[in-house]
Amino acid sequence: MENLAVYILASKKNGTLYIGSTRNLVKRIHEHRSEFLEGFSKKYGVKKLVYFEQYDLLTDAGAREKQLKKWLREWKIALIEKENPNWDDLWDLIIR
Repeated sequence: MENLAVYILASKKNGTLYIGSTRNLVKRIHEHRSEFLEGFSKKYGVKKLVYFEQYDLLTDAGAREKQLKKWLREWKIALIEKENPNWDDLWDLIIR
């Protein structure tokens, strides 16, 4: 999966959330999961891919990432639960 994506990672259901964007979703999530990169996701154990959206334009992905980061926590949780009510790890879905 080599296209633009905005994603949300969680430490667990209703746990710590991380929002990011990337040009290569599989590579980026692998980096989070393997704790390859220092930072927030490694510090707080945020490795579970619970939500993502794909985009064709970098400007659209960047704008959406900024929008989601400004949202209230309950809005982010509602977005996740609308598409992924059990907070399943979507890793297997993106590596197919």
